[in-house]
Amino acid sequence: MAAILKVENLRKTYRKGQRPAVDGLSFEVEEGAIYAFVGPNGAGKTTTISVLSTLMRFDSGDVRVGGYAVDKNPRDVRQLLGYIPDEFGLYGEMLATEYLDFFASCYGIDPSRRPPMIADLLDLVGLSQRANDQVRTLSRGMRQRLGLARALVHEPVLVVADEPAAGLDPRARVDLREIFRALQEMGKTIFLSSHVLRELDEVATHVGIIEMGRLVASGPLDEVRQKMNPQRRIRMTFLNTDQAGEPSGKTLDDAQAWLAACPDVTSVELTTEPGNGNGSHPALLVALTGGEDRVAWLLRTLIAEGFPLLSYTEERETLESLFLNLTQGG
Repeated sequence: MAAILKVENLRKTYRKGQRPAVDGLSFEVEEGAIYAFVGPNGAGKTTTISVLSTLMRFDSGDVRVGGYAVDKNPRDVRQLLGYIPDEFGLYGEMLATEYLDFFASCYGIDPSRRPPMIADLLDLVGLSQRANDQVRTLSRGMRQRLGLARALVHEPVLVVADEPAAGLDPRARVDLREIFRALQEMGKTIFLSSHVLRELDEVATHVGIIEMGRLVASGPLDEVRQKMNPQRRIRMTFLNTDQAGEPSGKTLDDAQAWLAACPDVTSVELTTEPGNGNGSHPALLVALTGGEDRVAWLLRTLIAEGFPLLSYTEERETLESLFLNLTQGG
């Protein structure tokens, strides 16, 4: 996939003699990605977003959106980019449709095209029923969704959102997450900065982790997880053979011993998993090296050997744990 956003050796210092807010930052965002840009407070996230959104000058480096340099071709960049700041002004007395129509006119969109486009945007963000309501009557979550619709009026290819879920209740966060997924399916690229890492973990395909103005990790989320923890961890639950009297006669001890003897298995831990109203089930936490094909072989062979496997899940490194492992919080 081609990169829609390229940042090379970006450097920005606010005052001479101070530590740079962004210090030699380089990364790329592929077309169609949902890129989570995370870091501690003061890491340089908002500075980076302000630069790539053409809102701030920088000292050195090169930042391009769709091939256009943000410092030399800001108008072209703004046509490709939809920006959602953490706080934005809303004209409370306007109706939702009037609000979007105003911004569509700012982008020079033909008046005849605006009504169907606005109707589609309101449908996308789930505000069709509030189209003729004043903006000031909308809840915070609704206003956030209206702000997202506003950022889409000119059909950008890259959507940049700075703390879009801040202050939203759980239901509103779920709604926002689903909208971002829908935008991705429409071919949009999403660049998200947020402190709500659990929300990003549900939707992000790529991640960039920044600290003290420098990038400490970047790439597809699964690849970053793999680099941090090359072993896969599979949780397997088994039928309690002592109670059920499994005809195969295979016991949990047999499964543990069999797994421990398998190539690429580095450890097998005994644990339990809550059942659905039937108490707990014995479980094994298995660590192994290798890719998905190795996991598939292990599960297929385990079943073929007659072990009473009930379920299995892979325990992945969360975005929150990656963040904590890779940053110092300074």
